[in-house]
Amino acid sequence: MADQYAHSGDNKRPTEIPALRWEEPPEGPVLVLLDQTRLPAEEVELVCTDAPALVEAICSLAVRGAPLLGIAGAYGVALAAVRGYDVDDAAAALESARPTAVNLAVGVRRAYAAHQDALARGGDPRQAAGAALAAARQLHREDAEASVRMAEHGLALLDELLPGGGHRILTHCNTGSLVSGGEGTAFAVALAAHRVGRLRRLWVDETRPLLQGARLTAYEAARSGMAYTLLTDNAAGSLFAAGEVDAVLIGADRIAADGSVANKVGSYPLAVLARYHHVPFIVVAPVTTVDPATPDGASIEVEQRPGHEVTEIAAPQVPTAGTEAGGGIPVAPLGTQAYNPAFDVTPPELVTAIVTEEGAVSPVTTEALAALCAKSHRPATG
Repeated sequence: MADQYAHSGDNKRPTEIPALRWEEPPEGPVLVLLDQTRLPAEEVELVCTDAPALVEAICSLAVRGAPLLGIAGAYGVALAAVRGYDVDDAAAALESARPTAVNLAVGVRRAYAAHQDALARGGDPRQAAGAALAAARQLHREDAEASVRMAEHGLALLDELLPGGGHRILTHCNTGSLVSGGEGTAFAVALAAHRVGRLRRLWVDETRPLLQGARLTAYEAARSGMAYTLLTDNAAGSLFAAGEVDAVLIGADRIAADGSVANKVGSYPLAVLARYHHVPFIVVAPVTTVDPATPDGASIEVEQRPGHEVTEIAAPQVPTAGTEAGGGIPVAPLGTQAYNPAFDVTPPELVTAIVTEEGAVSPVTTEALAALCAKSHRPATG
């Protein structure tokens, strides 16, 4: 039975609370997650003792972000194996928890393959569980290393495109340490620019409907001492028109073989604005986010989120009489239908460059992306 409970991290500074970690208390191994739905108001951790609890955390966005979902999925398989649950069932449930972010499937399959390989070589269940856990830990380490290299490549590209520093960067959704084993993807590039004194301003889209920009990116920018300004998503156009944006940096949840990029909904309009205003539109993601099995943008399954995320304002700490199933404060008439895709897809011709740990691709083409993935010692599909 799923066991997911919370405890407070009040006695720690924000930078001391990792987004995810494996622990082995006397009562058995657990996966501990920083509950991102509670930020920035409070830092609370969820402790998952089995795969169903982790699936629930993934679906509720308590744990989120493409690279971190891959890590979580791998640890979820290991958790099932170590605790003696059905590994096949756990892997299937985890892989299907969110359909768009390919990293989740990559992480699940990698740990599952390690588990099955160990069994096939004559290992007992304990040895197979150890192999799954080792695979998850290795993926965790690799993602942290990839984050460092993406930041280096991304900063070099920014300096090439925008010599002289003083970068004014617009970002969308959340791409920092909350989505990564390291310091993130797109946010890590902005953070690198900040550390060398070349970031003038980080423009932070609030990112509807769940406000990951307002709640999470602003939280990370503030604790990093960055100069940042929050704006509503539909205010971005006026910033471009005023000449206040030098580059757009976003992450990705899946990159198709042709370079089409699925990212948090609202990314595609930014790409259109950036092209019109001759502003670089840069995607930063690890090689594991590239999915050669998805040929183009039309083939990417876009997750549809519940309508109450649009028709209500989430207020978990404020009980309100008469609220809908979502538990928030209604902002639309009862029964209003909502269109709420979690992602949209940007075609490659609107992407200035894709930056990975192996380097940057520009212009973005099928051939260039395949060549970049081939440089990696890890296959893009895990």
